[in-house]
Amino acid sequence: MCLSFLTVALLCRSLVTSALLFPKDLSPINTADLSGTLSCPWFRGLISDNDTAKLGLDFQRMLKLNHTLFIAARDHVYVFDLRRQTKDALSPDRHLTWKSQDMQNCAMRGKLQDECYNYIKVLVPKNDDTLIACGTNSFNPVCRTYKISTLEQEGEELNGQARCPFDAKQTNVALLADGNLYSATVADFQASDAVVYRSLGEKSPVLRTVKYDSKWLREPHFLHAVEFGHYVYFFLREISMEYTTLGRVIFSRVARVCKNDMGGSPRVLEKYWTSFLKARLNCSMPGDSFFYFDVLQAVTNIVQVNNRPAVIGVFTTQANSITGSGVCVFYMDDIEKVFNGRFKEQKTTESAWTPIPEDKVPKPRPGSCAGSGKAAAYKTSSEFPDEMLTFIKSFPLLDEAVPSIMEKPWFTRANSRYKLTQLAADTAAGPYGNYTILFLGSEDGKVLKVLAKTDENSTMETLLLEEINVYNPIKCSLKSEDRKVLGLELDKARHALFIAFSSCMIHIPLSRCDTYGSCKRNCFASRDPYCVWLKSGVCTHYSADLGTGFEQDTEQLKHLGNCQDIVTATGNHNSAGDSAYGSKVYLCCYKKGLNAAGGKHFWMSK
Repeated sequence: MCLSFLTVALLCRSLVTSALLFPKDLSPINTADLSGTLSCPWFRGLISDNDTAKLGLDFQRMLKLNHTLFIAARDHVYVFDLRRQTKDALSPDRHLTWKSQDMQNCAMRGKLQDECYNYIKVLVPKNDDTLIACGTNSFNPVCRTYKISTLEQEGEELNGQARCPFDAKQTNVALLADGNLYSATVADFQASDAVVYRSLGEKSPVLRTVKYDSKWLREPHFLHAVEFGHYVYFFLREISMEYTTLGRVIFSRVARVCKNDMGGSPRVLEKYWTSFLKARLNCSMPGDSFFYFDVLQAVTNIVQVNNRPAVIGVFTTQANSITGSGVCVFYMDDIEKVFNGRFKEQKTTESAWTPIPEDKVPKPRPGSCAGSGKAAAYKTSSEFPDEMLTFIKSFPLLDEAVPSIMEKPWFTRANSRYKLTQLAADTAAGPYGNYTILFLGSEDGKVLKVLAKTDENSTMETLLLEEINVYNPIKCSLKSEDRKVLGLELDKARHALFIAFSSCMIHIPLSRCDTYGSCKRNCFASRDPYCVWLKSGVCTHYSADLGTGFEQDTEQLKHLGNCQDIVTATGNHNSAGDSAYGSKVYLCCYKKGLNAAGGKHFWMSK
């Protein structure tokens, strides 16, 4: 569809205005280059598995339960006891192998051999003792239950349709809440039937979204699901219905369903959700013309920001727009406020989308949970009036978008042709748990470590503490897309960050405080909440066993003078007038050596 001259002019004006208002990319205080990754522990799968040697790990997802990290990949689930991992090794304590028996039929249906393995896409805890795992199984998805302690299979296999995608390239999410498995994926071989699905519950019926209805879902990519209050929330991106005149524009959404939803009446929405609603997530730069980060890439679980429940998301620009990435935070009560707001409609296929007047919204309010709030008079959703059910079937979209806190991103990156793809957040970093650290993975194999601060007084400060070049082609180079960070997982108890690529994963420390040696000024100037200064004259990462015998000044409120000339871990000299800004540090530091300048011990790369 051709755009009108006015539309093109407005788009150009928006881009020019946004470029003028767009914040300058932050420079990292410290960088860690590729030379440091050689000493970091890597994992690329079973050496004895010929398919792994040929194709790589084919990472799918990570799951951390207490002291155990599960890695779901192609044909295998690897189990790492985090208490037994060392700084110079990353090896699983156990693994289960689950290979497809249907590869020949898969190939006969026109699929390439490399697509016909069993890619394990679902891995969720059923209870304290068992896991539910689902795999693509040569485009014939299957689910199993495994004992966590022994990795032995329990019971029979289950049909994985609507619980697991057919194709490893398709995104999906899964969550167990109140004994029910909530899954969001595609439910057919052709990937045309997108579905939000509930199953496996003993007391709740199987429910799903309406089939082939673009008002409910339009080519969605599901990214995350969380349980909060009476609801399960799904975070996704999809092709917008609101702006079809601009082509296939992607919008980010949050959708929700009631956990006690029992489906509709025998006449309307029987066996379908009666509570499914969705709203747009607004991550944008304010100005005369807003600059939007429309494409959601990853979302955290619910965390505390300013003592309020929130989620943090990484967003990028449209594929045909200026390359950019933004990190936005959304309070859960702001999300709920939008879900209690006005609905949106399009009266004709050619007209604009407009809010529905309140006097045309039936009662009880569509999307309400039976037995509570505005639907307190109804014991179950199957008792809802047909008028209300008919309305929700036709108008699942809310009018307003969910605003990010302070209505602007926490962090942006524009002067890079590589977008951000993943994040992990520590919202209680530092000795007093009063800082937020974001780890942001990118398409080019880097991890950005960001200090983000905000408060209820509408002030915001963001610092780029480190830019860490993690991906090393010597260690992990089997596919062209390998550089893209696919997963991040924090292990605060052991001061570690796990980073997953398609063919391998790596383990790095959360900070490199030891590289600042005996320079107190450089230790504080790193601005790193994980780093503290000991009375013995060394900079080290904070741990609870240090007690109170340390100093920290991430605000740089003290004048510390200059340091004597020392040798950094990379061999670069910091002169007496230098600060930690712009210095380079090694990514992994294990081998103890002597600082030639002063005879002090410091940690250096192998």
